[in-house]
Amino acid sequence: MPQEIQCACLECGLLQRIPPLPPGGSALCVRCGNVLQRHRPRSLSRTLALTIAGILLFIIANSFPFLSFEMQGQTTHTTLITGVIDLYLGGNWPVAAVVLFTSILAPGLQLMLLLIILVPLALERVPHWLPRLFRWVRTLAPWGMMDVFMLGILVAAVKLSAMATLVPGASLFAFAVLILVLAAAQAALDPDLVWLRVPLSRSDWIAPRPGEPAVSCDVCALVVRAPAAPPVRPRCPRCGDRLHARKPESLQRTWALLIAAIICYVPANLLPIMTVTSIGRSQSDTIMSGVVFMVHHDMWPLALVIFVASIFVPLLKLAILLLLLLSVQLRSSWRPRERTRLYRITEAIGRWSMVDVYVVTLLVALVRLGNLASVQPELGVVFFCAVVILTMLAAMSFDPRLIWDVLEHADVGERERAPAPNPSGSVRA
Repeated sequence: MPQEIQCACLECGLLQRIPPLPPGGSALCVRCGNVLQRHRPRSLSRTLALTIAGILLFIIANSFPFLSFEMQGQTTHTTLITGVIDLYLGGNWPVAAVVLFTSILAPGLQLMLLLIILVPLALERVPHWLPRLFRWVRTLAPWGMMDVFMLGILVAAVKLSAMATLVPGASLFAFAVLILVLAAAQAALDPDLVWLRVPLSRSDWIAPRPGEPAVSCDVCALVVRAPAAPPVRPRCPRCGDRLHARKPESLQRTWALLIAAIICYVPANLLPIMTVTSIGRSQSDTIMSGVVFMVHHDMWPLALVIFVASIFVPLLKLAILLLLLLSVQLRSSWRPRERTRLYRITEAIGRWSMVDVYVVTLLVALVRLGNLASVQPELGVVFFCAVVILTMLAAMSFDPRLIWDVLEHADVGERERAPAPNPSGSVRA
């Protein structure tokens, strides 16, 4: 029979018990509203089937021509990796490395790791290396950006529609289906079900009782009694990750990454991101000039998409992170639930700013006809790519539980001053 489990919210730190969930049901944190657990019926079998289908589609998407560019009788064929190679040969190896990792390596590794993990589980086996590989799946998940790449394809097609003809290849259709299959696999996977299959490496761990200090693993969500002044940070007895009450040096790391992103944001918007040569004429475009071009050609929907993804979203993310850092440093108790929601926004929207980087990559790969037509990446795309990566890392470094710490300390002070503390109060991690 299913039993209730102990779980600590990774966004506010509240320790709470989750009752058995009905199929399709979910449990929300009573304090911040974060999703603690979802019940996904037939999770492992569905995810395994989708993973196998995704691997087949991934092979097709990377094996055949992706798009063809036809202009005045000349044709250029490209695959997914062509733009990466062209960027590298042109000296833009940092951008080439980011595009390679986010559009090809991260999704491919994620699919392979899922297959390696789910096959033994389907055979009722739990190898000793399974927890480490499953930790890598969690790490890779935010960096797979095939859906953003698909939006970049749409924008690039619109930009080139007035110049030449684009012919989609078999890989493009496989890539589009792969995006849906991978999203379905991620939605079907129940990580709690996987972790429940993993035996504990130590038998001396003790679940905390009400009122005792506890530590929750950031990876597998196992709650254990906090050790008394350990000489080094202990490891989780289930997944092997380091245990810590809060992310180490969260504020310092987030501040450093945020300041670096702010510095890069200025040249990213002032410098051109690419130079387009068409029939002997060259034109350099910044992000904003690309938006203006689309507006002048009555492409309002795409102009709005690029403006929001490449200008508004990075600026909004910088502003939110700055607000969160200042509020924590000043020990503000202002609207913690709303600030936690702002943190979720920074994690959800940041990756979509990569669309302009993918557009440049696709144009460089497609438009390679010498003086007749060509596209060259410029320094602005390097700074813009740095802004996207730095803001994503800053959001990952920030610990949202710090937002609630000031309220925790206030509650502790009130309980210490109270003549008769309530022993049945909520336990917090």
